Amino acid sequence: MSQRIFITGIGTGVGKTLTAACITEALQADYWKPVQTGLKEGTDTDTVRSLLSNPISVCHREAYCLEEPASPHLAARMEDVTINVKRIIEVAESLQPANRPLVIEGAGGLMVPLNEQTFTIDFIQQLNAKVVIVAQNYLGSINHALLTARVLKHSGIPVMGWVFSGDTHSNEDEVVSWSGFPHLGRIPRTSLVDRAFVKEQAEKLSLRTTTL
Repeated sequence: MSQRIFITGIGTGVGKTLTAACITEALQADYWKPVQTGLKEGTDTDTVRSLLSNPISVCHREAYCLEEPASPHLAARMEDVTINVKRIIEVAESLQPANRPLVIEGAGGLMVPLNEQTFTIDFIQQLNAKVVIVAQNYLGSINHALLTARVLKHSGIPVMGWVFSGDTHSNEDEVVSWSGFPHLGRIPRTSLVDRAFVKEQAEKLSLRTTTL
């Protein structure tokens, strides 16, 4: 089976969707966001689809789409929906390309609950996915980054490495060193995010496709 790559973040709004687009473009992978919340702002699937240049990648439909801009378990509760993680895993099996990776974008960070029993980190383990951690510099980001790294190590989940987004900061090298996870690249802040930008950033990422 081709590798599943799960995109998680050290928090919300750190650049997961743009990173997912760049990795999908770099590997000509398929993209999937299993649970989308906050539909008033559009879907991440539509965003990624609009940013890809290659003719191979497929952006798959979400398993759950919820209106409320909240954690999946809360948005589902407010809409009287039950998120069935077993069903999502079954969908993942059906979507997995035969010869290419499937890039899966999570909601928020590792401890975001999908329902009352399952957190994102549990979901990653059930998917048998490798993780790319997206980080951004802000007050408290070192703590969030290293907590994310530690819980992944403790859980035994394989980690491909870090992608940093936004403005460059000196703590990136320290986070990489302290965590022991590789630096895969960084996606700079830009005034225009389009296909050309994503393609350019995709070519710069240090993704070892032979190890996927």
